[in-house]
Amino acid sequence: MIEEPHIRAAIQRLRRGEIEGLAVLVAAYQIKALRAAYLVTQDKHAAEDIVQAAFVRVYERIAQYDPTRAFGPWFMRVVVNDALAVCKRQNRQIPLDDEPDTDTNTLATWLRDGGDSPDLAPEAGELREAVRLALDTLTPDQRAAVVLRYYLGFNESEMVDQIGAPPGTVKWRLHAARKRLRALLHPFRSKPAWED
Repeated sequence: MIEEPHIRAAIQRLRRGEIEGLAVLVAAYQIKALRAAYLVTQDKHAAEDIVQAAFVRVYERIAQYDPTRAFGPWFMRVVVNDALAVCKRQNRQIPLDDEPDTDTNTLATWLRDGGDSPDLAPEAGELREAVRLALDTLTPDQRAAVVLRYYLGFNESEMVDQIGAPPGTVKWRLHAARKRLRALLHPFRSKPAWED
């Protein structure tokens, strides 16, 4: 992935000790990072704290960043891992039951904040709330897998690298999460058959 020139320039400014470079990174990644952290933690204040701490860490440890890697995925990995750590500390796990899988394209759409038309706003708000509540029933590991795959767009190979778990574990987490979400979000389905 090729980094945009203004992002590379901001990173170079940070490496020279110029804090103004951080403002560019915050403008570019803050909203997506907040949404990712919130989707994992289901806690607005925790998400804000996680993202703020992640940006501070970027500033303090920019010398440790490998400039041959794209900054965005690296930063989002930090955010998702920190969100997962917060969830584990809070022990917010809820057991799953056996239910069918969910449509991945629909899930990706539901996770993103789209520009809904005004006439669809009430339904979109209801759907967003249903997705939020459904995500809250997943374990933190499953929420992290869903966020990495469907919100941040990582493929399974990238997820293995990001999470540091074996491929089978990543696939199982996605499968279990989709299974649970499909059952919970079934009333919002528009297709008769959902496939992976």
